[in-house]
Amino acid sequence: MDTLVEFEDVHFSYGDRPVLQGLSLRIPRGKVVGILGTSGSGKSTLLRLIGGQLRPDRGVVRFRGVDVHAQDSASLYRMRREMGLMFQAGGLFSDLNVAENVAFAMREHTALSDDLIRLLVDLKLQAVGLRGAAGLQTSELSGGMARRVALARAIAMDPPLAMYDEPFAGLDPISLNAVANLIRQLNDALGTTSIVVTYDVTESLKVADYLYLIADGKVVTEGTPSFLEQSGDAYAAQFIHAAAEGPVPFHQPAPTLASDFGLRP
Repeated sequence: MDTLVEFEDVHFSYGDRPVLQGLSLRIPRGKVVGILGTSGSGKSTLLRLIGGQLRPDRGVVRFRGVDVHAQDSASLYRMRREMGLMFQAGGLFSDLNVAENVAFAMREHTALSDDLIRLLVDLKLQAVGLRGAAGLQTSELSGGMARRVALARAIAMDPPLAMYDEPFAGLDPISLNAVANLIRQLNDALGTTSIVVTYDVTESLKVADYLYLIADGKVVTEGTPSFLEQSGDAYAAQFIHAAAEGPVPFHQPAPTLASDFGLRP
C-alpha cells in the first residue's frame, strides 16, 4: 500500500519529560487514519512533527518518502503547502470574517484573481454547509459552526494531506456527527489522506479506515475498526469501553502520598 506519511523509531521529549519513545507508524494514501490516545500521550505532537514545527530527538518522519527534518526552510514551506491542518481550538483569525478565513491560504500562496478565490471559497463553504455564513464574523459563530469553518479552511487548498487535531472536542452530538461525516465525505470526494487525532473512540470507529492506539510513547495496538472491536486486545478494550482499569493508568507516576507527607509506612 502506498504510504504518504511514515514515522520510524521516533523519540521526542519536552525537556525532561519523554513523550514519544520509539514510535513507528504509517499513514496510507487516500485513507482516513485515526490516532487515539489519552490526553498528554503525544497525539498533537505527531502533527507538529509532520509539519516540521518540532524536531524529533531521534528517528525519522517522512512525507512522500522525504525526511521532513532534513529540509531547508524553503523546501519545508513548499512541503507544508501540501498539508492542511484543522487546529485543536479552531484557530480562526478573529479579525477576519468567515470567507476571509477560508481564503487566507489562497491569497498567501497563489496568484489567483479575487473573483476566482471568491468562487473557490463559496465551494468550500458549500461543502461544509456554511455558504450562507460567509459574511459572518467569527464571534457570531456557534462552536459547531466555527469547527466547520476551520474544516473548510483546512481543505481550502485541496491538500494531499489533511490533519484534524481533536476535531470533535466540545461539540454537541449533532455538530459532532456532522463534522465526523464531513471529514469522511471530503476525504473521499477530494482524494485526500486524513489524519484524525482524537480521544473520541465512538466517532473514530465510525469514520476511520484504520486506527492506531498510542500509550507509553509508542503504538500499543493498531488495526481496522472492526478488527479492534473484536480483537480482545487489552488496550483496545480499555479505549473502546472507556474503562478506568486497564493497561493505560489513570494516575501519572508519582511518589506515594505517605512519602509526600513524610509518613512512615
